[in-house]
Amino acid sequence: MNRKLSAFGKVSIILAIGCIVMLWIVPMWRIDLAAPQYPEGISMQIWINDVKGDVEIINGLNHYIGMKTIHKNDFKEFVYMPVALGAFCLLGLLVLVLNRRAWFYAWTGLLLLIAAVSMYDFWKWEYDYGHNLDPTAPIKVPGMAYQPPLIGYKKMLNFEALSQPDIGGWFFIAAALLLTSAAFYEWRRAKKQRL
Repeated sequence: MNRKLSAFGKVSIILAIGCIVMLWIVPMWRIDLAAPQYPEGISMQIWINDVKGDVEIINGLNHYIGMKTIHKNDFKEFVYMPVALGAFCLLGLLVLVLNRRAWFYAWTGLLLLIAAVSMYDFWKWEYDYGHNLDPTAPIKVPGMAYQPPLIGYKKMLNFEALSQPDIGGWFFIAAALLLTSAAFYEWRRAKKQRL
């Protein structure tokens, strides 16, 4: 039985690597906040190795509710995420050279694992910032937590928060969908070859 990848499988590797490389060029996630005192809105963009946008304004607001301030150096993720995704891209080139379906399946599974672990880690980060508040904060609302949504919309006091993928996040999602589709195609192709 032919265990080599189809042309679609090979092209999907190259395209997926291209999508992942985009994470070094554009932000992968964004949290937008709107409130009556900020009608134009404020936002924070999360990059593969940094956090940018209106971070200082958000830190100033966080002070009033006792939320920890946000600083790039507080996140180990900004160190290991580029390493993990850089290694993933290099492994993709190896899978392309080896040209075997089994390695392609494993490589696709690795991206899905990275995505799942990253989202869980992001949720933990949001939970920690939203729940572990300074008890001496000027504004205290009993029972109130300020955890932003993992994805989607949430109203917190007079702030409306929208958490969603930014351009890089959509490239990541495109890579995951492309590889999953190609893996399914390769599996169907292998099944037909066995008949």
